[in-house]
Amino acid sequence: MIGILRKTKSWIVWSWTYLWAFWFLLVVFVLYYLRGPLKISENIGMATMFLSTLTPKFYVALTGTSSLISGLILIFEWWYFRKYGTSFIEQVSLNHISPWIGGGDGGGESNNGSSGSSPNATNQQSVPECKVWRNPLNLFRGAEYQRFYWATNKEPLTYYDMNLSAQDHQTFFTCEGDGGKAEYEVMQTAWRERNPVARIKAAHEAIEKNTECAPAYILLAEEESTTISEAEKILRQALRVAELNHRKSQQSQHQGSVLEAAHRRDTNVLIYIKRRLAMCSRKLGKLKEAVKMFRDLTKEVPPIMNVLNIHENLIEALLEMQAYADVQAVLAKYDDISLPKSATICYTAALLKARTVADKFSPDIASKRGLTTSEMTAVEAIHRAVEFNPHVPKYLLEMKPLILPPEHVLKRGDSEAIAYAFFHLSHWKQVEGALNLLHCTWEGTFRMLPYPLERGHLFYPYPTCTECADRELLPAFHEVSVYPKKELPFFILFTAGLCSFTALLALLTHQYPEPMGLIAKTMLGWVSLPFHYLMDKMEAILPSNLLQQLSRI
Repeated sequence: MIGILRKTKSWIVWSWTYLWAFWFLLVVFVLYYLRGPLKISENIGMATMFLSTLTPKFYVALTGTSSLISGLILIFEWWYFRKYGTSFIEQVSLNHISPWIGGGDGGGESNNGSSGSSPNATNQQSVPECKVWRNPLNLFRGAEYQRFYWATNKEPLTYYDMNLSAQDHQTFFTCEGDGGKAEYEVMQTAWRERNPVARIKAAHEAIEKNTECAPAYILLAEEESTTISEAEKILRQALRVAELNHRKSQQSQHQGSVLEAAHRRDTNVLIYIKRRLAMCSRKLGKLKEAVKMFRDLTKEVPPIMNVLNIHENLIEALLEMQAYADVQAVLAKYDDISLPKSATICYTAALLKARTVADKFSPDIASKRGLTTSEMTAVEAIHRAVEFNPHVPKYLLEMKPLILPPEHVLKRGDSEAIAYAFFHLSHWKQVEGALNLLHCTWEGTFRMLPYPLERGHLFYPYPTCTECADRELLPAFHEVSVYPKKELPFFILFTAGLCSFTALLALLTHQYPEPMGLIAKTMLGWVSLPFHYLMDKMEAILPSNLLQQLSRI
């Protein structure tokens, strides 16, 4: 049955694709020779008589109703476009009507094929488009985000972003073995609290119940501390407690699933504290200590390491030390085709290649003699980075204002661009000429990309959902960068024009009924002229008794 339906569908598609002209001529021929039995001429005459008897009030009502309906369609289309970034009518046409008219079976096959000249594109087609990742360099709420709020009275974080963080904390810092432990039950409630004062109060309550509750110290270091030094002091207390809890749970982890989950929780807590302590050292200028801690953490293998992406912290600290050889060694390990990319990986690779040629690069000289091999390598690395995340250059070149980065980022989105530029702009400035090379070459990337962006060049196609996700992650006062720039859909422009035109017709018909009626009759006469001309030609060419002869046969 399915095969018959598929064959029928393909036959209909084929017939309308190649035989539409034949169908049209056949319909015209049948209508012409059946004009007698169907009384087409009489019906046209009656319709003309009916239209001539209509008063201007009818046309006012008709055009006013048309204007109202098209206006409602325009409002709905505009709302849908602002909310989802696409036209509702176009979406329905493409998803439900086009497959029947234009054949939609091949769409899935073409999407699964090669998406560019690089194997990267084909191997990464299955990567989820809009997965939100934790920002590896996220700031401290109390010591950094809260101070920004006090200075500007603007909320730097959205509730959506903070809710994602609360879910992360519940996942990593709680387990099924917490039941019956008063301090951990208090912390489970604290992570879900929206009010920061209530969260801090709950953390103090948990410590009063048990001074060895490491997650409570984490919350206080994150939210109550107003300086990085205070946060580091509390985290060192948390580290002592976490190491003690980890040793205890390690001895009993094989005695049941509950104890194993508790050990996994204690491991997550210990790694998180070490990472935040390393970040405190980095912020306080103790770079060697921070690099050593980050290197030690990259050797760990628990599942939480896949979320934290500590190698990006290590890259940033090494760049601050200007240890470019060590940065290259880290990139060689993580800039692999099988691993998910990030703006840090791609743009750091571009920075290292640009560093070798940027100080002597001149666009005027390069345009005359052409690019050298090393310059071409650097430009290709910049193009690769810009294709991965096209929002970054405007922040690095200070064409757009920076804001505090969110706690979560969307890879290839505006949120990731902000997070990267916030921490790495200074590193680009340290390399003489790097920003100049970026300024001269980054826009050339878009000439290499196919348009529309249904296929990628070096990566899988740019996702279409980044704008909506970034608007959830970034504060309302920030103007979200959109790529590619979306043009208004055709149907929004069409309904806007139709609404305006019909409203104007209604107004003119109401004010000047007789002149508008005369104009309408004149326009109908002009439109009907080609039809009457064709009818006369067909009557002159074809014999008048052909229908009778066909009926006798």
